[in-house]
Amino acid sequence: MPGTEETESDVLVPARLLPVAELHLHIEGTLQPELIFALAERNGLELPYSGLDELRERYEFTDLQSFLDLYYANMAVLRTEQDFADMTRAYLERAAAAGVRHAEIMMDPQAHLSRGVALETCVNGVASVLATSEQDFGVSTLLIAAFLRDLSEESALEVLDNLLAMGAPIAAIGLDSAEVGNPPAKFERLYAKAREAGLRLTAHAGEEGPASYIIEALDVLGVERIDHGIRCMDDPDLVERLVDGRIPLTVCPLSNVRLRAVDTLADHPLPAMLAAGLNVSVNSDDPAYFGGYVDDNFAQLEAVFALSEFDKARLAANSIHSSFASEERKAELLEELNGGEVPHP
Repeated sequence: MPGTEETESDVLVPARLLPVAELHLHIEGTLQPELIFALAERNGLELPYSGLDELRERYEFTDLQSFLDLYYANMAVLRTEQDFADMTRAYLERAAAAGVRHAEIMMDPQAHLSRGVALETCVNGVASVLATSEQDFGVSTLLIAAFLRDLSEESALEVLDNLLAMGAPIAAIGLDSAEVGNPPAKFERLYAKAREAGLRLTAHAGEEGPASYIIEALDVLGVERIDHGIRCMDDPDLVERLVDGRIPLTVCPLSNVRLRAVDTLADHPLPAMLAAGLNVSVNSDDPAYFGGYVDDNFAQLEAVFALSEFDKARLAANSIHSSFASEERKAELLEELNGGEVPHP
Protein backbone atom coordinates (compact mmCIF):
# COMPACT_ATOMS: atom_id res chain seq x y z
CA MET A 1 0.00 0.00 0.00
CA PRO A 2 1.36 3.44 -0.83
CA GLY A 3 2.60 5.44 2.08
CA THR A 4 2.59 2.50 4.51
CA GLU A 5 5.64 1.28 6.33
CA GLU A 6 6.89 -1.98 4.82
CA THR A 7 8.91 -4.58 6.65
CA GLU A 8 11.27 -6.86 4.79
CA SER A 9 8.85 -9.77 5.17
CA ASP A 10 5.98 -7.71 3.71
CA VAL A 11 7.74 -6.97 0.43
CA LEU A 12 7.22 -9.44 -2.37
CA VAL A 13 10.42 -9.73 -4.40
CA PRO A 14 10.60 -11.52 -7.76
CA ALA A 15 12.96 -14.47 -7.83
CA ARG A 16 15.09 -12.58 -10.36
CA LEU A 17 14.93 -8.97 -11.50
CA LEU A 18 14.74 -8.91 -15.27
CA PRO A 19 16.12 -5.95 -17.22
CA VAL A 20 13.05 -4.13 -18.50
CA ALA A 21 11.98 -0.95 -20.21
CA GLU A 22 9.39 1.14 -18.37
CA LEU A 23 7.12 2.71 -20.99
CA HIS A 24 4.23 4.04 -18.91
CA LEU A 25 5.45 6.28 -16.12
CA HIS A 26 4.27 9.75 -15.10
CA ILE A 27 7.12 11.55 -13.38
CA GLU A 28 4.72 13.57 -11.25
CA GLY A 29 3.27 10.27 -10.05
CA THR A 30 6.59 9.33 -8.45
CA LEU A 31 6.34 12.05 -5.77
CA GLN A 32 6.58 10.11 -2.53
CA PRO A 33 4.92 11.63 0.58
CA GLU A 34 8.29 12.28 2.23
CA LEU A 35 9.52 14.23 -0.80
CA ILE A 36 6.26 16.19 -0.96
CA PHE A 37 6.81 17.42 2.59
CA ALA A 38 10.51 18.10 1.99
CA LEU A 39 9.81 20.22 -1.10
CA ALA A 40 6.98 22.05 0.65
CA GLU A 41 9.35 22.98 3.48
CA ARG A 42 12.06 24.10 1.05
CA ASN A 43 9.61 26.30 -0.84
CA GLY A 44 7.86 27.69 2.25
CA LEU A 45 4.53 26.11 1.35
CA GLU A 46 1.90 25.00 3.83
CA LEU A 47 0.31 21.68 2.93
CA PRO A 48 -3.35 20.87 3.71
CA TYR A 49 -2.24 17.78 5.67
CA SER A 50 -1.23 17.66 9.32
CA GLY A 51 1.53 15.19 8.50
CA LEU A 52 2.56 12.11 6.56
CA ASP A 53 -0.11 9.91 8.12
CA GLU A 54 -2.97 12.18 7.04
CA LEU A 55 -1.57 12.39 3.51
CA ARG A 56 -1.20 8.62 3.31
CA GLU A 57 -4.81 8.17 4.40
CA ARG A 58 -5.89 9.95 1.22
CA TYR A 59 -4.31 7.33 -1.01
CA GLU A 60 -7.50 5.31 -1.24
CA PHE A 61 -9.20 6.02 -4.55
CA THR A 62 -12.68 5.23 -5.84
CA ASP A 63 -11.94 6.01 -9.48
CA LEU A 64 -9.55 7.85 -11.78
CA GLN A 65 -10.89 11.29 -10.89
CA SER A 66 -10.44 10.82 -7.14
CA PHE A 67 -6.79 10.01 -7.82
CA LEU A 68 -6.34 12.95 -10.18
CA ASP A 69 -7.65 15.38 -7.56
CA LEU A 70 -4.87 14.39 -5.12
CA TYR A 71 -2.28 14.04 -7.88
CA TYR A 72 -2.75 17.63 -9.05
CA ALA A 73 -2.98 19.00 -5.50
CA ASN A 74 0.38 17.49 -4.56
CA MET A 75 2.05 19.02 -7.61
CA ALA A 76 1.88 22.38 -5.85
CA VAL A 77 5.23 21.62 -4.19
CA LEU A 78 7.02 21.57 -7.56
CA ARG A 79 8.19 25.14 -8.05
CA THR A 80 11.82 25.22 -9.19
CA GLU A 81 14.09 23.38 -11.60
CA GLN A 82 15.73 21.79 -8.56
CA ASP A 83 12.37 20.42 -7.40
CA PHE A 84 11.77 18.75 -10.76
CA ALA A 85 15.34 17.47 -10.83
CA ASP A 86 15.12 16.01 -7.33
CA MET A 87 11.86 14.23 -8.18
CA THR A 88 13.36 12.78 -11.36
CA ARG A 89 16.54 11.67 -9.62
CA ALA A 90 14.54 9.91 -6.89
CA TYR A 91 12.55 7.99 -9.50
CA LEU A 92 15.61 6.88 -11.45
CA GLU A 93 17.37 5.66 -8.32
CA ARG A 94 14.34 3.54 -7.38
CA ALA A 95 13.72 2.37 -10.95
CA ALA A 96 17.30 1.19 -11.35
CA ALA A 97 16.87 -0.92 -8.22
CA ALA A 98 13.73 -2.40 -9.82
CA GLY A 99 15.59 -3.62 -12.89
CA VAL A 100 14.55 -0.78 -15.20
CA ARG A 101 17.27 -0.26 -17.82
CA HIS A 102 15.36 2.10 -20.11
CA ALA A 103 12.59 4.52 -19.10
CA GLU A 104 10.26 6.62 -21.23
CA ILE A 105 9.06 9.27 -18.85
CA MET A 106 5.87 11.27 -19.28
CA MET A 107 5.59 14.80 -17.94
CA ASP A 108 2.42 16.96 -17.83
CA PRO A 109 3.54 20.48 -18.79
CA GLN A 110 -0.01 21.90 -18.82
CA ALA A 111 -0.48 20.94 -15.18
CA HIS A 112 2.51 23.10 -14.25
CA LEU A 113 1.74 25.99 -16.58
CA SER A 114 -1.69 26.30 -14.98
CA ARG A 115 0.05 26.81 -11.63
CA GLY A 116 2.25 29.59 -12.98
CA VAL A 117 5.37 27.44 -13.38
CA ALA A 118 7.26 28.29 -16.57
CA LEU A 119 7.60 25.66 -19.28
CA GLU A 120 11.37 26.00 -19.15
CA THR A 121 11.38 25.32 -15.42
CA CYS A 122 9.65 21.96 -15.56
CA VAL A 123 11.27 20.79 -18.80
CA ASN A 124 14.80 21.82 -17.86
CA GLY A 125 14.50 20.41 -14.36
CA VAL A 126 13.53 16.95 -15.57
CA ALA A 127 15.78 17.00 -18.65
CA SER A 128 18.86 17.99 -16.65
CA VAL A 129 18.71 14.64 -14.85
CA LEU A 130 17.71 12.59 -17.88
CA ALA A 131 20.73 13.93 -19.79
CA THR A 132 23.07 11.85 -17.65
CA SER A 133 20.71 9.08 -16.54
CA GLU A 134 22.61 6.27 -18.22
CA GLN A 135 25.93 7.29 -16.70
CA ASP A 136 24.45 8.00 -13.27
CA PHE A 137 21.90 5.19 -12.95
CA GLY A 138 22.47 2.78 -15.83
CA VAL A 139 19.05 3.75 -17.20
CA SER A 140 18.69 5.23 -20.70
CA THR A 141 15.75 7.63 -20.90
CA LEU A 142 13.43 9.51 -23.23
CA LEU A 143 11.05 12.33 -22.33
CA ILE A 144 7.39 12.28 -23.44
CA ALA A 145 5.24 15.42 -23.30
CA ALA A 146 1.81 14.23 -22.16
CA PHE A 147 -1.24 16.40 -22.78
CA LEU A 148 -4.30 16.62 -20.56
CA ARG A 149 -7.31 15.35 -22.48
CA ASP A 150 -9.80 17.22 -20.28
CA LEU A 151 -8.32 20.50 -21.55
CA SER A 152 -8.83 21.91 -25.04
CA GLU A 153 -6.89 20.90 -28.11
CA GLU A 154 -6.03 24.59 -28.61
CA SER A 155 -4.24 24.58 -25.25
CA ALA A 156 -2.31 21.46 -26.22
CA LEU A 157 -1.35 22.89 -29.61
CA GLU A 158 -0.01 26.06 -27.98
CA VAL A 159 2.10 24.08 -25.53
CA LEU A 160 3.44 21.81 -28.28
CA ASP A 161 4.36 24.86 -30.36
CA ASN A 162 6.25 26.29 -27.39
CA LEU A 163 8.02 23.01 -26.69
CA LEU A 164 9.17 22.79 -30.29
CA ALA A 165 10.20 26.46 -30.36
CA MET A 166 12.39 26.05 -27.27
CA GLY A 167 13.98 22.89 -28.62
CA ALA A 168 12.73 20.83 -25.69
CA PRO A 169 14.33 17.36 -25.68
CA ILE A 170 11.07 15.46 -26.12
CA ALA A 171 10.97 12.27 -28.14
CA ALA A 172 7.21 11.71 -28.19
CA ILE A 173 3.83 13.00 -27.12
CA GLY A 174 1.15 11.26 -25.08
CA LEU A 175 -2.41 11.82 -23.95
CA ASP A 176 -3.51 11.32 -20.34
CA SER A 177 -5.81 12.46 -17.51
CA ALA A 178 -9.60 12.00 -17.43
CA GLU A 179 -10.45 9.57 -20.24
CA VAL A 180 -14.24 9.24 -20.10
CA GLY A 181 -15.91 11.92 -22.21
CA ASN A 182 -12.62 12.96 -23.84
CA PRO A 183 -12.20 10.71 -26.88
CA PRO A 184 -8.90 10.58 -28.77
CA ALA A 185 -10.38 12.25 -31.86
CA LYS A 186 -10.54 15.50 -29.89
CA PHE A 187 -6.77 15.78 -30.47
CA GLU A 188 -6.44 14.90 -34.15
CA ARG A 189 -4.67 18.17 -35.09
CA LEU A 190 -2.27 17.88 -32.15
CA TYR A 191 -1.12 14.45 -33.25
CA ALA A 192 -0.83 15.52 -36.88
CA LYS A 193 1.47 18.36 -35.84
CA ALA A 194 3.56 16.10 -33.62
CA ARG A 195 3.90 13.58 -36.44
CA GLU A 196 5.07 16.33 -38.80
CA ALA A 197 7.65 17.34 -36.21
CA GLY A 198 9.05 13.80 -36.20
CA LEU A 199 7.82 12.88 -32.72
CA ARG A 200 6.72 9.38 -31.74
CA LEU A 201 3.07 8.94 -30.78
CA THR A 202 1.34 7.21 -27.89
CA ALA A 203 -1.93 7.78 -26.02
CA HIS A 204 -3.88 6.49 -23.03
CA ALA A 205 -6.92 4.57 -24.23
CA GLY A 206 -9.12 1.77 -22.97
CA GLU A 207 -8.50 2.09 -19.23
CA GLU A 208 -11.81 3.56 -18.05
CA GLY A 209 -12.84 4.44 -21.60
CA PRO A 210 -14.27 1.85 -24.01
CA ALA A 211 -12.46 -0.34 -26.52
CA SER A 212 -13.63 2.06 -29.23
CA TYR A 213 -11.23 4.68 -27.84
CA ILE A 214 -8.35 2.33 -28.65
CA ILE A 215 -9.57 2.04 -32.24
CA GLU A 216 -9.91 5.82 -32.43
CA ALA A 217 -6.41 6.37 -31.09
CA LEU A 218 -5.05 4.05 -33.77
CA ASP A 219 -7.14 5.25 -36.69
CA VAL A 220 -7.57 8.96 -35.99
CA LEU A 221 -4.41 9.82 -34.06
CA GLY A 222 -2.16 7.25 -35.71
CA VAL A 223 -0.49 6.23 -32.46
CA GLU A 224 2.20 3.57 -32.38
CA ARG A 225 1.51 2.47 -28.84
CA ILE A 226 -1.50 2.29 -26.51
CA ASP A 227 -1.12 3.14 -22.84
CA HIS A 228 -3.29 0.80 -20.72
CA GLY A 229 -5.55 -0.76 -23.37
CA ILE A 230 -7.10 -3.38 -21.09
CA ARG A 231 -10.60 -2.75 -22.51
CA CYS A 232 -9.46 -4.25 -25.80
CA MET A 233 -10.55 -7.57 -24.32
CA ASP A 234 -14.17 -6.43 -24.77
CA ASP A 235 -13.72 -6.50 -28.57
CA PRO A 236 -12.42 -9.75 -30.12
CA ASP A 237 -11.92 -8.12 -33.51
CA LEU A 238 -9.77 -5.44 -31.91
CA VAL A 239 -7.73 -8.07 -30.08
CA GLU A 240 -7.08 -9.79 -33.40
CA ARG A 241 -6.00 -6.49 -34.95
CA LEU A 242 -3.67 -5.68 -32.06
CA VAL A 243 -2.13 -9.15 -32.18
CA ASP A 244 -1.63 -9.05 -35.95
CA GLY A 245 -0.04 -5.60 -35.78
CA ARG A 246 2.07 -6.33 -32.68
CA ILE A 247 0.77 -3.03 -31.32
CA PRO A 248 2.20 -2.41 -27.84
CA LEU A 249 -0.07 -2.11 -24.82
CA THR A 250 1.62 -0.62 -21.75
CA VAL A 251 -0.35 -2.28 -18.95
CA CYS A 252 -0.21 -1.07 -15.34
CA PRO A 253 -1.70 -3.82 -13.13
CA LEU A 254 -1.43 -2.26 -9.66
CA SER A 255 -2.70 1.05 -11.03
CA ASN A 256 -5.72 -0.66 -12.56
CA VAL A 257 -6.59 -2.21 -9.19
CA ARG A 258 -6.10 0.97 -7.17
CA LEU A 259 -8.26 2.99 -9.61
CA ARG A 260 -10.96 0.30 -9.59
CA ALA A 261 -10.62 -0.41 -13.31
CA VAL A 262 -10.50 -4.03 -12.09
CA ASP A 263 -11.74 -5.23 -8.71
CA THR A 264 -8.70 -7.21 -7.59
CA LEU A 265 -5.39 -8.24 -9.10
CA ALA A 266 -6.79 -11.75 -9.48
CA ASP A 267 -9.41 -10.27 -11.83
CA HIS A 268 -6.83 -8.54 -14.01
CA PRO A 269 -6.92 -9.53 -17.71
CA LEU A 270 -3.13 -9.66 -18.09
CA PRO A 271 -2.92 -13.49 -18.23
CA ALA A 272 -5.71 -13.57 -20.81
CA MET A 273 -3.96 -10.83 -22.78
CA LEU A 274 -0.75 -12.84 -22.80
CA ALA A 275 -2.63 -15.99 -23.81
CA ALA A 276 -4.23 -14.10 -26.68
CA GLY A 277 -0.79 -13.16 -27.99
CA LEU A 278 -1.05 -9.44 -27.26
CA ASN A 279 2.13 -7.38 -27.05
CA VAL A 280 1.81 -6.33 -23.41
CA SER A 281 4.39 -4.95 -21.00
CA VAL A 282 4.26 -4.28 -17.26
CA ASN A 283 4.63 -0.72 -16.00
CA SER A 284 4.06 1.26 -12.79
CA ASP A 285 2.13 4.34 -14.05
CA ASP A 286 2.14 6.50 -10.86
CA PRO A 287 4.03 4.29 -8.40
CA ALA A 288 3.96 6.64 -5.40
CA TYR A 289 0.16 6.52 -5.48
CA PHE A 290 -0.57 2.96 -6.59
CA GLY A 291 1.56 0.87 -4.28
CA GLY A 292 4.44 -0.23 -6.41
CA TYR A 293 7.23 0.22 -8.90
CA VAL A 294 7.92 -2.21 -11.74
CA ASP A 295 9.48 -4.83 -9.50
CA ASP A 296 6.49 -4.61 -7.15
CA ASN A 297 4.14 -5.13 -10.08
CA PHE A 298 6.08 -8.19 -11.25
CA ALA A 299 6.27 -9.60 -7.72
CA GLN A 300 2.54 -9.32 -7.11
CA LEU A 301 1.71 -10.70 -10.56
CA GLU A 302 4.01 -13.61 -9.86
CA ALA A 303 2.37 -14.23 -6.50
CA VAL A 304 -1.19 -14.10 -7.82
CA PHE A 305 -0.80 -15.75 -11.23
CA ALA A 306 2.33 -17.87 -10.83
CA LEU A 307 3.76 -16.44 -14.04
CA SER A 308 6.16 -18.79 -15.77
CA GLU A 309 9.78 -17.82 -16.43
CA PHE A 310 8.87 -17.73 -20.11
CA ASP A 311 6.01 -15.28 -19.51
CA LYS A 312 8.18 -13.01 -17.39
CA ALA A 313 10.91 -13.03 -20.04
CA ARG A 314 8.29 -12.38 -22.71
CA LEU A 315 6.94 -9.38 -20.80
CA ALA A 316 10.46 -8.01 -20.40
CA ALA A 317 11.27 -8.59 -24.07
CA ASN A 318 7.99 -6.97 -25.10
CA SER A 319 8.88 -3.86 -23.13
CA ILE A 320 12.23 -3.55 -24.88
CA HIS A 321 10.89 -4.21 -28.38
CA SER A 322 8.01 -1.76 -27.78
CA SER A 323 10.22 1.09 -26.61
CA PHE A 324 11.20 4.13 -28.66
CA ALA A 325 14.87 3.45 -27.89
CA SER A 326 17.37 3.20 -30.72
CA GLU A 327 17.85 -0.18 -32.35
CA GLU A 328 21.35 -0.25 -30.86
CA ARG A 329 20.01 0.28 -27.34
CA LYS A 330 17.33 -2.35 -27.84
CA ALA A 331 19.99 -4.82 -28.95
CA GLU A 332 22.04 -4.06 -25.82
CA LEU A 333 19.07 -4.65 -23.56
CA LEU A 334 18.03 -7.85 -25.32
CA GLU A 335 21.59 -9.13 -24.95
CA GLU A 336 21.38 -8.35 -21.25
CA LEU A 337 18.10 -10.24 -21.02
CA ASN A 338 19.31 -13.83 -20.99
CA GLY A 339 22.07 -13.18 -23.46
CA GLY A 340 19.55 -12.14 -26.10
CA GLU A 341 17.91 -15.59 -26.04
CA VAL A 342 14.46 -14.25 -25.34
CA PRO A 343 11.01 -14.59 -26.83
CA HIS A 344 10.82 -12.45 -29.96
CA PRO A 345 7.62 -10.78 -31.18
